Amino acid sequence: MQQLTMFGPVAEDFNSVNALIKDSLHSRVPLVSEIAAYLVNAGGKRLRPLLVLLAARGCGDASPEPVKLAVAIEFLHTAMLLHDDVVDESGLRRGRKTANAEWGNAPSVLVGDFLHSRAFELMVELGNLPVMSLISKATNGIAEGEVQQLTHLQNPRMCEADYLEVIYRKTALLFEVSAESGAVLAGADACAASGYRDYGRHLGLAFQLMDDLLDYDGNAESLGKNLGDDLAEGKVTLPLIIALKRCNASDRSTLEHAILQPGSLDFETVRNITELSGAIEATRIKAMEEAERAMQALNVIEESDYKRTLHSLAEFAVQRSN
Repeated sequence: MQQLTMFGPVAEDFNSVNALIKDSLHSRVPLVSEIAAYLVNAGGKRLRPLLVLLAARGCGDASPEPVKLAVAIEFLHTAMLLHDDVVDESGLRRGRKTANAEWGNAPSVLVGDFLHSRAFELMVELGNLPVMSLISKATNGIAEGEVQQLTHLQNPRMCEADYLEVIYRKTALLFEVSAESGAVLAGADACAASGYRDYGRHLGLAFQLMDDLLDYDGNAESLGKNLGDDLAEGKVTLPLIIALKRCNASDRSTLEHAILQPGSLDFETVRNITELSGAIEATRIKAMEEAERAMQALNVIEESDYKRTLHSLAEFAVQRSN
């Protein structure tokens, strides 16, 4: 499924989203506007604002307010990516130089703070305390996930439960709050809001599982980054966790060495071990299970073009190549 078809019944809303993004990036400090625009215009799937719009419109909100919420969440996501790149010392994202590689760490962190504060300005304009409560709690959880991931860097003893907790906080939580906040903004009842929340959580898990799988079994050109970047940064993800449990003692020793001393081994050696152990396929199955749970969560939602688009999005999550 092509990216444009994912927008479905909210495709027109994205013209308003893009216009508001442009207006909201204005700053009296030219460098702030330059870096912020570079980040926001770098591409990406815009999945989190898409969830906001599909949930809000699906719950009957025809006002301009969901557009403002969608932009706020996109700014939060972009700020988090910017800070991630600084922490990870990344030089490439989506095939382009990262902001920290282009301008340095200090401006990148500060512009991330600018985007974060701009997001909360937009939410204050909405004046919806339940929505602001959801998002503020989520940003705390995401920050905790970042710290939690740091504590597990180069940890060959990391278990699947810890990994799932990290990716829930770092990735799935913002998917979850995007869908739920769109429904809450629209005045949805508790049952519908819960359905959207569960959908977002499982969709986010499916997406992150696929991201981690593609780092071992993807195409570098399509991904816009090098394969093996996670391992090079000391991140132990599910393909590696499963491989460590399944492989023989010799291969386990090789993997542990690769984790403890990032960059010391050729990545293709590590990738071959994970593939032969069945870890890559097992990760794919886990992602498909999460996508299926996302679709099942929609059972409490009334049929509509919005629901059908959400269903297609869950399928796309595990069929994509980037």
